[in-house]
Amino acid sequence: MSTPYEISGQSYVGENLKRGSDRIFHSFNSASASNTPWEFFEANEALVDEACLLAKEAFKSFQQTSDQKRALFLRAIADEIEAWGDNLLAVFCMESSLPLSRARVERARTCHQLRSMADWIVTSKHAEAVIETSNNGDRPDLRKMMVPIGPIVVFGASNFPLAYSTAGGDTASALAAGCPVIVKSHPMHAATGEMVASSIIRAARATGMPNGVFSNLNASSYEVGKALVLHEAIAGVGFTGSLGGGRALFDLAASRSKPIPVFAEMGSTNPVVFFEGALNDEDVRQMWVEKMADSMSAGVGQFCTNPGLIFAVDSESLTAFIHALSERLNSVQAGDMLHPDIFKKFNQGVTDFVGQPGVVEHTNAASGTNFSASSRVLEVSGSVFCDNPNLHHEVFGPMSLVVRCADVEQLEMVVASLGGQLTGAVMGTTSDFETHKDVVEALKQRVGRLIYNGVPTGVEVNAAMQHGGPYPASTDARFTAVGVQSIKRWQRPISFQNCPQHLLPEVLRNENPNGVMRLVNGEFSSRHIE
Repeated sequence: MSTPYEISGQSYVGENLKRGSDRIFHSFNSASASNTPWEFFEANEALVDEACLLAKEAFKSFQQTSDQKRALFLRAIADEIEAWGDNLLAVFCMESSLPLSRARVERARTCHQLRSMADWIVTSKHAEAVIETSNNGDRPDLRKMMVPIGPIVVFGASNFPLAYSTAGGDTASALAAGCPVIVKSHPMHAATGEMVASSIIRAARATGMPNGVFSNLNASSYEVGKALVLHEAIAGVGFTGSLGGGRALFDLAASRSKPIPVFAEMGSTNPVVFFEGALNDEDVRQMWVEKMADSMSAGVGQFCTNPGLIFAVDSESLTAFIHALSERLNSVQAGDMLHPDIFKKFNQGVTDFVGQPGVVEHTNAASGTNFSASSRVLEVSGSVFCDNPNLHHEVFGPMSLVVRCADVEQLEMVVASLGGQLTGAVMGTTSDFETHKDVVEALKQRVGRLIYNGVPTGVEVNAAMQHGGPYPASTDARFTAVGVQSIKRWQRPISFQNCPQHLLPEVLRNENPNGVMRLVNGEFSSRHIE
C-alpha cells in the first residue's frame, strides 16, 4: 500500500533516520498469512550508543523546560498522530490483523493519554511540592519536589501497536516528567512504529525540543534491548509484555554497576470470583454469561486484563453457568491473532493445560483460517488447582480456566494461592461481599485493581486508575502504568535546604504566581508564602 510517508525501515536516532546494520526483518499480516511489504533494518550497537549519548545530552536542557512547554510538545504529538488520518490506521491493521474499529479506539486512547499528561503537568501537581519554612531560623528551610531521573528506554508492546508502544503510556509519561525516551520498537508493528516516531520528531521540532529527546530503534533480536538497558546513559526502563521478558530486563538492569529501575507489566490471569448471588438467579446468570463471553473473546483474548481464571463454589448453578458460557463461546467466530508466534504459544499453552491431570475442556476448538483462534473454557477442581502451580500462569489468548471449589474455605485457599495480579473481580450481591469478606480480602491483597460486579477488560485512563499489581503482575506494585500518576515512575525526590529564593525551582519559591497547590508547613495551600 502507499502512504504519504514512505516507510524507510530505518531507525530514528534523534531526528535523523539511520540504517544501522544490513540485517533485515519484516512485520507480518496474520489475516493474509504473509509478510508486509516493508523491510526493516536492525539497529546495531553504534546506533544504540549514538541514541543514548544524544538522549543524555538532550536531558540537560529537556529537564529544564517548563511544564507548559512540555505540555505543548505532548499535545503536538497527539495532533501529528491524528494528522495521519486513515493512513496510519491502515498500516496498524496490516501489521496487527486487528479490525479498523479497534485501530480507531486505540488511536483515540493514545492521543487522550498524551493530552491528559499535558493537562496534568501544566498544573505542576506532578512536582508534589512540599515546603517547610525555617520559622525565623529555629530550623532549616527545607523545600522538596520531584525531578526527572534521566533518559528512559521503552519497549513497545506486541498487543497494542499504539497505546502501549511508540507514543504510548510509558513514552507519554516519561516525556511529561522531563525524561528523553528511546523506544525499542516492537518488530511485529515496526511500520506503525516508524510512522508514530516521525510524528514525535515533527512535534519535537515544532515545539523546540532538543535533538535526542526521542529516538526509535528497530530490532527483532534481544541484543539491541540488552545494549540499551546496560548503557550507562540510561536511567530507567518501561516494559509491557511477558513475565519472561520483563524478568530478564529486570535482572539485567540489576546487574549493572549502577542498577536502574525497571517498571515492567508482565501479564496477569485476572481472576474472577463468582458468589452464589451472581449464579443462582437464571436471568442474572445469563447476564454474566454474556458479559464474560464478550470479555474473554474481545481482541481474541489478547489483552493483559483478559479473565483467565474463574473461581466459584461447586453447585448446579455453576454447572449451568459453565455450560451456557461454553455454548456462547462456541458460537463466537475464531479471530486472527496478532502474529504466528503468539498463535503458536496460545495453542501450546492450551495443550499444556488440557494435558494436566484433572483438567477437562468444555468448548469446541473451532477451526479457523491461518492463525485464528477460538475461545476455550477449561475446568479443574480447587484441590487440583492448589496442588498444581502449572495451572496458575497466564495463557495469552482467549482461554479461561474454571476452578470448581468444594466449599467456601477451599475458595479462600485457592485465592490465597495466587501470585500478584493486575486485576481481580468479585461478582455477587452486597450480602455476598459481606458474608465472604475473607475471600474478598484475600483477593484484595493480590491485585492492583479490585472490581465489583464488572469484567476486568477495559482500562480507563484517568488519575484513579491503578494498572499494576504485586509481583509477578509488575515489578513494583506501588506504581501504575496507566493514567497521570504513571509519571511518578520517572521521577525522584530532591530537597533543597536553605537555598536562596532566586536559585529555587519556580514551584518552590515563596511567590506562587500560578497558584500551584503545595504542602506548606503541613497544610495544602496555593497562596504565596509571606
